[in-house]
Amino acid sequence: MNLTTEVFGDCVVVHAPQDLSRDHADRFENFLHSLDRVQIVLDMDSVEQVDSAGLTALINAQEAARALGGDIKVSTTSNVNRKILEITRLDTQLEVFESVIDAVKSYR
Repeated sequence: MNLTTEVFGDCVVVHAPQDLSRDHADRFENFLHSLDRVQIVLDMDSVEQVDSAGLTALINAQEAARALGGDIKVSTTSNVNRKILEITRLDTQLEVFESVIDAVKSYR
């Protein structure tokens, strides 16, 4: 899986794919593990489909980043994606921001 990324100092912004379901979860998680930075912002604005496998991959990658002294934060303006994070209570584990810029700034 090759996703678009942007680097801001020590932080990398990853633009998530449209599909974060079981078919892509392992490749998505492996991509996050392969990054050379551990301060990660995941831009979920383009995500149209997400299931438990995709959310599990995200949490697994966050735990790995935290073990290395980093974190994964989420940025999304999508009400649907925010609701999914709220219903699954992942919004209590992941910091969720309205904009990529706010998420990047939170690392400083």
